Amino acid sequence: MPARRGPPARRPRRAAPRAARPAAAWREFAASFARAGMVPPAEPGLAAVEAAEGAAVLLLAPGQALTFTGKCRLRCLYGAVRLLGFAVASHQPALPVFSPATHCALTLEALPAAPPPAAELRQLRAAVRAAMRAHRVRRHARARAMARFLPDGAVVLLRHLDAPVTRFLLSHPPLSRLFEPQKKEESSFTPEDAVLASVGIVKCSPDHGLLVSESMSVALEELIQACCAEDEGVPVVLVCGPKNTGKSTFNRYLINLLLNRLPAVEYMECDIGQTEFTPPGCVSLSNITEPILGPPFTHQQTPRKMVYYGQTSCEQDTERYLDVVKYVFSSYKKEVPLVINTMGWVKGEGLLLLIDIIRLLSPSHIVQMDVYDWKAMAPLTPEHVRLTPGLYTKGKQQAKCKQLGGSGAEGWRCPDGEGDASAPEYKLLYVHPEFPRAGAAGEARVHSGILRDMSILGYLGQLQSPDMGTVLPLHSLVPYQVPFSAVALRVIHTDVAPTNIMYAVNAGWVGLCRIPDQVRAQGDGPVLLTQTPLCDCLGFGIVRGVDMEKKLYHVLTPVPPESLRLVNCLLLGNIAIPNCVLVGQQGIEGEIPYVTSDYNYSILGSGKLRKKKHFKRREYPFECDYT
Repeated sequence: MPARRGPPARRPRRAAPRAARPAAAWREFAASFARAGMVPPAEPGLAAVEAAEGAAVLLLAPGQALTFTGKCRLRCLYGAVRLLGFAVASHQPALPVFSPATHCALTLEALPAAPPPAAELRQLRAAVRAAMRAHRVRRHARARAMARFLPDGAVVLLRHLDAPVTRFLLSHPPLSRLFEPQKKEESSFTPEDAVLASVGIVKCSPDHGLLVSESMSVALEELIQACCAEDEGVPVVLVCGPKNTGKSTFNRYLINLLLNRLPAVEYMECDIGQTEFTPPGCVSLSNITEPILGPPFTHQQTPRKMVYYGQTSCEQDTERYLDVVKYVFSSYKKEVPLVINTMGWVKGEGLLLLIDIIRLLSPSHIVQMDVYDWKAMAPLTPEHVRLTPGLYTKGKQQAKCKQLGGSGAEGWRCPDGEGDASAPEYKLLYVHPEFPRAGAAGEARVHSGILRDMSILGYLGQLQSPDMGTVLPLHSLVPYQVPFSAVALRVIHTDVAPTNIMYAVNAGWVGLCRIPDQVRAQGDGPVLLTQTPLCDCLGFGIVRGVDMEKKLYHVLTPVPPESLRLVNCLLLGNIAIPNCVLVGQQGIEGEIPYVTSDYNYSILGSGKLRKKKHFKRREYPFECDYT
């Protein structure tokens, strides 16, 4: 996409660097958590020592666990700890950890180790002191930590974390308390709690952490064994189940367990409504080499292969959805295990579509998550999938695949055999989640629309400078200038008259894509496509303005210039910029751009910004108002 930088925009004045916070300020910060009325007393053996400003040394006894909310940077100085399945040892670098109130709380657990011989105890204590000294732990803190040191336990260094992505999210008022604990009944507050709060984390009840059921443990053990066995091929694990049954959490836990033993894991996202590594509306294939220690908005990344479907549901165009899934899956090289996430739409045509996907992707293992009564979906045994007709395929006793329409999905046919679309044999593993409200989609912690907005904000947070400082509003950043003739334009989800196309794309969220055909402009107007192409998406951006005189799009995007040179197509879908970005533009005097209350709502396609208060739940109240 030939592009050039526009004229520099006026940047807001940066605030002067904050002076180092005195110890009293950190104690006041910790006391603010106490005033919220928070956590039970520290368990016997739990020791937290203030190591320096914004840093703490945590000592855990063997098998002891700490369930917490908040964010921090974690480094293991001695022993080993486990976090969401990933084992962190002393030789590994520091890891960013995110445990917001909107998701299941993370649990840090000390892995048991054999007690060292008495002759080596002195050397071990000296090594722990040296490790703390190397990380600038104060002398008196080292002495206090060594007084509680256990040779078969673990020593962890926690530091305050201020990442650009989370800084950007927290700058929006609806999400400003994202990492703060929710108010509870009054309870005691210990010195250890104050130390942990000074680095940004708060201890909470283990009930708020991940509850690994017996069926989940059995399934994980079998999958790990299959993925590590080199003589049985590379496993393809497909995870399915209704909404709010813990599919995403299971996938993160499984990937972290695999990364303890393997250098990389492939992950294919087929749930366009709740994506893991990309903004919503995408089908993607990612190569994962680092542990997943947070929700999707904390680890947005560029996949190996990605297609922008443009909607959060595929009900209106299942043919194109299958085309996209097949196109992305074709990039999988079968060199490392593959984990496939699927949609929570498992009723009616959604279940039939899932059967088609199983036949298309031929997994070696299927993990079916559901509550014990199986009301949402029947067990997907190989026999059931073999005999049951799908949405576009027919079972073993049927004659042929149902012909698809004129789209590219026509080229997808069932495996040759007994005139059927029978799926290959696979191992079916049942997982029954045991967390509260499992399987009740309406009782989720946070509404799915809020989670999608958070993923988009996490992606846009990549535009922020990595240097510590104030958050730069999006309207203060310099956009790229893209000529009309350099890119083709297509609205995916609806028909828009050519005369209104620029109104639709202005202030729109667009996929930056690459089509194989050369873009040919006829005249000086925009290049419009008549059909939605099946093409690679290289990233996303905001069309923050359209210059009709100079025939330019102004696009704001974190995609690097070397990738932007390949972009020749903009796809506009049914994914909107979060309302809080539009209504919360800082430093604007007078009317806010793209936002107005004086509007003619009788115009076709117009609508009001809707209030979103979906953080309010009975057990997990998290107030949010995007207006």
